[in-house]
Amino acid sequence: MYRAIRVSVDTGESSTDSGESRTDRGTAAHDGSPATERADRSRWRRWAMDTRPLRRPAYRRLWTSTAITSVGSQLTAVAVPKQIYDITGSSAWVGYASLAGLLPLVVFALWGGAVADSVDRRKLLLVTNAGIAVTSLLFWVQAVVGLESVPALMVLLALQQAFFGLNSPARSASVARLVPADELPAANALGSTVMQTGAVAGPMLAGALIPLVGLPELYLIDALALTATLWAVLRLPALPPLSGAATRRAGLRQVVAGFRYIALHKVLLLSFLADIIAMVFGMPRALFPQLAAETYASYDEGYALGLLFAAIPVGAILGGLLSGTFSRARRHGLMVILSVAVWGAAITGFGLSGSLWAAVAFLALAGVADMVSMVFRGAILLSAATDEMRGRLQGVFTVVVVGGPRVADVLHGTAGAAFGAPAAVAGGGLLVIVAVLALSLVTPALRRYQI
Repeated sequence: MYRAIRVSVDTGESSTDSGESRTDRGTAAHDGSPATERADRSRWRRWAMDTRPLRRPAYRRLWTSTAITSVGSQLTAVAVPKQIYDITGSSAWVGYASLAGLLPLVVFALWGGAVADSVDRRKLLLVTNAGIAVTSLLFWVQAVVGLESVPALMVLLALQQAFFGLNSPARSASVARLVPADELPAANALGSTVMQTGAVAGPMLAGALIPLVGLPELYLIDALALTATLWAVLRLPALPPLSGAATRRAGLRQVVAGFRYIALHKVLLLSFLADIIAMVFGMPRALFPQLAAETYASYDEGYALGLLFAAIPVGAILGGLLSGTFSRARRHGLMVILSVAVWGAAITGFGLSGSLWAAVAFLALAGVADMVSMVFRGAILLSAATDEMRGRLQGVFTVVVVGGPRVADVLHGTAGAAFGAPAAVAGGGLLVIVAVLALSLVTPALRRYQI
């Protein structure tokens, strides 16, 4: 899983000359000397998060902007549905607003990938980050003036998601220009960890701030935080297309060329299929409310529901913090296959769990596996593709990440109604294991891929 780091201390004496026994030297290894401390640190680095990419100033700036955005964006993500519900008193309208943001995200992520391959990615990040900040400011204005218009909120949400769709491929594709290939898994782990941390900490912070400062101020805090990301992105180096494609038009033909490129490169196609298998068959979040109300009825329903939703992100964060255990692995394809299989096994265990705490433990394990899968799938996309195609592949990646769980919601919701929630969850986990192992056996290209 990782390359061992050997630490030896040369005393300049043989054991015969010094009269030391092996036991004496073993005892001395814990004497608090500088050499011993270095050895302890080396052992800890094998397990702790691999922070090598943060030594590179350009990547550190991009990572910092991601960290700020991941928390700030969650404030808006909480504020918008809360405001819509306050206006309408209807959860249905909250769902409609979510759908209003989905289509622009999908369309502009695909187009944004083509744009990211045609222009200086740093400039695109500046423009789109500014657009997201302005949108957050407009959210704040409508809340302060008391507009109370759901259509206006939906339009702003669609605009925000369009900017995000343009921003995400450029941000992800830029990583390969800022760190060497052997540090791509570590860089992806760092980025994914702060995003998962934001997904947990952001809503908690929003819930604490609303009673203190009010809902409109959440939008303002997000907008102000985005100004810091603009400064970080402004200090990045220029990232123009390496192939001199800056004059190329980013249109439908270029988007289609991205899909054709994926189809012609088996490793890339298989990495997408592995993710689709994991998410479509094995993402049971649509069944969490039913499980909280029925299977874990002996617990407080709201408490159980909160734990179920939090368990996977918390597991992903734990996986990121311990990314030193796997980030140096060179067989990226095999790591994807194994992590998806572990995800399926953990989801199966979750479906069979009668205890809430066992269920949370299995979901946390699934979160760790998802982090590992995300790290190496991202590394494959960045290393196996040419720079002129990375933006478009990241655009497709964004659509798969967003769309897969939504398809899973429909599939699991239907299966849960027909067969019961536990059976639907466990059956989905088993399907993940069978499908990903079959994929690896029938088409070994992914299994054999390494850097």
